[in-house]
Amino acid sequence: MAKPRRKSSTQAEQADRHRLYEESVQDPETELEFVADTFLALTGRPLQRIREDFCGTGNTACAWIRLGKDHRAIGVDLDPAVLAWGREHHLGSLSRSQRDRIELIEADVLSVDTEPVDAVLAMNFSYYLFTRRDLLRAYFQRARQALCADGVLFLDAFGGYDAHREIEERTEYDDFTYVWDQASFDPIHHHMTCRIHFEFPDDSMLKNAFEYHWRLWTLPEIRELLLEAGFARATIYWEGTDEETGEGDGEYSPAEIGDADAGWICYLVAEKTAVES
Repeated sequence: MAKPRRKSSTQAEQADRHRLYEESVQDPETELEFVADTFLALTGRPLQRIREDFCGTGNTACAWIRLGKDHRAIGVDLDPAVLAWGREHHLGSLSRSQRDRIELIEADVLSVDTEPVDAVLAMNFSYYLFTRRDLLRAYFQRARQALCADGVLFLDAFGGYDAHREIEERTEYDDFTYVWDQASFDPIHHHMTCRIHFEFPDDSMLKNAFEYHWRLWTLPEIRELLLEAGFARATIYWEGTDEETGEGDGEYSPAEIGDADAGWICYLVAEKTAVES
């Protein structure tokens, strides 16, 4: 009697969720270009030392190390498994001298103590996991303490009227489709559950690859909390518009009035101390 043939694994079963996340969500080089250029414009000196909070695999921190021989980086995250993946796949690809300039720390950003850095980065809306004002203010206070005298905290934020909806958005890549799933939204507390799924050409799906329980913070709330935490100034950097396409042009500049878009992403830049003009 012939043995039953073993069913081949699907693309979803073979997929690496961290690799897929980095390919579809992160763009560290572009992000770091904005951070470095903005830091130089604000302080008059080049950016050297960064701390990537909620760093996950440390992808951005490692990218910073690769961009300059005088660059140093610290990554902080609570998840040991994700940090281990980053050490294997990102730190493992660095040279010995590059690895000497980076440290990935398993710790809580609310309590970790690190050497002073020029900039703290909390990107991909990671700080939205703090759903109470006192916790978010406490995080901003801790981030401010981690900065050198003229240091800067960089955040991103998202919003727009589609952010309040329970919707799915699909983005196609060469080998997979990225699915952003706003699974639930509570308008009273602005609590939301968001998930990331990945779909593949063989019709398999990596469901709930990532899940987030966030508060959808508004820009006025975030700025108020940054100032309450002691930052001297908190500036919104809004994306410009391409005149031909009507879409975002990838260029961010200080703004006090934004567009009432269905969906937007912006940066918040908080200066520890006021710089005299």
